[in-house]
Amino acid sequence: MAKQQEYVLRTVEERGIRFIRLWFTDVLGYLKSFAITPVELETAFAEGMQFDGSAIDGFSRVQEADMLAHPDATTFQILPWRDDHAGVARMFCDLTTPDGEPFEGDPRSVLKRNLKRASDLGYSFHVGPEVEYFYFADSGPDPKTLDRGGYFDLTPLDVAQEYRRRTIMALESFGIPVEASHHEVAPSQHEIDLRYTDALSMADALMTTRLAIKEVALEHGIYATFMPKPLQEFDGSGLHLNLSLFEGDRNAFHESGAEYGLSKAARGFIAGLLRHGQEITAVTNQWVNSYKRLVTGFDAPVWITWARNNQSALVRIPTPKKGKPTSTRVEYRSPDPACNPYLAFSVILAAGLAGIENGYDLPPEVASDVSALTADELTANGVERIPETLAGALDVMERSELVAEALGEHLFEWFLRNKRAEWDRYQRHVSKFELEEYLPIL
Repeated sequence: MAKQQEYVLRTVEERGIRFIRLWFTDVLGYLKSFAITPVELETAFAEGMQFDGSAIDGFSRVQEADMLAHPDATTFQILPWRDDHAGVARMFCDLTTPDGEPFEGDPRSVLKRNLKRASDLGYSFHVGPEVEYFYFADSGPDPKTLDRGGYFDLTPLDVAQEYRRRTIMALESFGIPVEASHHEVAPSQHEIDLRYTDALSMADALMTTRLAIKEVALEHGIYATFMPKPLQEFDGSGLHLNLSLFEGDRNAFHESGAEYGLSKAARGFIAGLLRHGQEITAVTNQWVNSYKRLVTGFDAPVWITWARNNQSALVRIPTPKKGKPTSTRVEYRSPDPACNPYLAFSVILAAGLAGIENGYDLPPEVASDVSALTADELTANGVERIPETLAGALDVMERSELVAEALGEHLFEWFLRNKRAEWDRYQRHVSKFELEEYLPIL
């Protein structure tokens, strides 16, 4: 038995853990869980725990229902947020078929496969996310904000400081370091920035962070949401991802003396994100509501451009800290916090690696505010727009060999089928806007 598994068994006994929750996600990134008792733990490590996968979205068909969940001992943590839940721990799981083969519908396995491909090229993929979200009084259809604060506001405009503080303490008890937190631009909108780490650990950390934020909100009788655009008149919530590739301990994106300090690998990676930007958008922005955020007039990218210090660009290159080349990174700004991080990281990595492997040329930087340019001016310069709707994004994705290969045939088909069904439901829906605009006059 591996040392980490022995550590888990010993900790469970010494800390009096009564239940171990096994965590995994479905195709959309919803966290799923079932609990086992300590006496089952050795069996779980040795053989995996069987469950019925046929009822979980993106998983198996009824005639192929049996799945095995294998807990990853390196993700063992005791749940911190409720006193009456003391004695409960969690581990993320890798899913296999009864034959022991990695299950193609498991998003965590998909990310592992893509990271293996990067590793074969000599790279490790690191991610540092900026997680934006809203607190509301409840989850009702008319959102009630808790404050009128704006960017970086303090008391009394930021009444949620205590919720963020409690969340950060919970995340730190999970071993998830937080770099910063603050009130965001819109009323009741907040941001927590996680310190960068390898992509698999970060995907697990993001799933934990979303749950922790919601649990702490629940403790205080309010509601936290990662819905991309809950307030019509204000900015939506993004998930800005700070990305880097490392070769061993060396940041592969940095090259001393190169233009802007960007290595050939960095330039290829950025070019890959731009060339495949439309194809991967359905995965990084997977909801109908995601496209209400990706519009002009707000702090969200609309056009597929790159720049160094330009918040309107899809890909931004933050200025590295002086004397710290390891801080060289690429910020990808279109994803929203309601994506499935395992799948989002997979397609983003695939796009970047395609740029490196195929030697894509990096187009010129667009340093000006693209929102000030007309669509004709941008199109004349070869600048493409991010898909305007989920349906448009799915159309592009469906033709993408890159996304099909990154997700694998099983998940690619499940994702498209699920999202087409969502779009069909949306098209049949008659909105409040339509009733208010048209009913009195038509």
